[in-house]
Amino acid sequence: MKLRKVTAASAVVLALAVTATACGSDNKKDSGSSGSGGGKITVGIKFDQPGIGQKTPQGYAGFDVDVATYVAGKLGYKPDQIQWKETKSAERENALSRGDVDFIAASYSITPARQQKVDFAGPYLLAHQDVLIRADDTAIKSPSDLNSKKLCSVTGSTSAQNVHDKLAPKAQLQQYPTYSACLTGLQNKAIDALTTDDSILAGYASQAAFKGKFKLGGFKMTNENYGIGVKKGSDLKAKINTALEAMVSDGSWKTAVDKNFGPANYKNEPAPKIGNIVS
Repeated sequence: MKLRKVTAASAVVLALAVTATACGSDNKKDSGSSGSGGGKITVGIKFDQPGIGQKTPQGYAGFDVDVATYVAGKLGYKPDQIQWKETKSAERENALSRGDVDFIAASYSITPARQQKVDFAGPYLLAHQDVLIRADDTAIKSPSDLNSKKLCSVTGSTSAQNVHDKLAPKAQLQQYPTYSACLTGLQNKAIDALTTDDSILAGYASQAAFKGKFKLGGFKMTNENYGIGVKKGSDLKAKINTALEAMVSDGSWKTAVDKNFGPANYKNEPAPKIGNIVS
């Protein structure tokens, strides 16, 4: 009888343990890659592009940050469940393939070469290569006017070289280490124009320190279809596309554009349709 009592007691303990385990399983946090919310999701952004993706003392700000936050919300994650990770241009594909991030929103242009390595949701913004000039400049009205002008871009970028090769062969190329350095040179008249994506230029020009000092040329020299990168074969692509469509339809997309680019009088394109890649 004593043996039976011990066995019965053990059975009760075992049953309680199984119940506790089952409850713990129900509350287990989902991984970010599932897109079902409940835990944390890791999102890759730029940390150094004002208006696009920037780490500030107050947190993270920019159009890509607003888009990513909205998308994460539709996937079931609150803002405090988002882990922001810096993903520089050269590391974006590797970050996705390694699983360092669940998705990337970082002025990430969709190209055939990149589509071989990762999948893209979107596009969610159609940008163009453009130039930023001083607000009082009346001499630069077209790309050809850049001939004999000092044209700046950051070291390692192909933007200025593209203009030189295709549109203004006499442009004097200047390479600076950062866009901020180019802006200082532009303000001090050490250079005449800065070139990269118009969305990036608008973000810099929208900073309080530069408000009203610069303007976009509006030349639309290339098409840059910004997409949200996910790991090849990820089911997040379809879910993110659904979220992006909702962001446009409820007005949140336009609000984010005006908030981040408005001070630079950025003439943005309408929200692109999902899957429509403009060549």
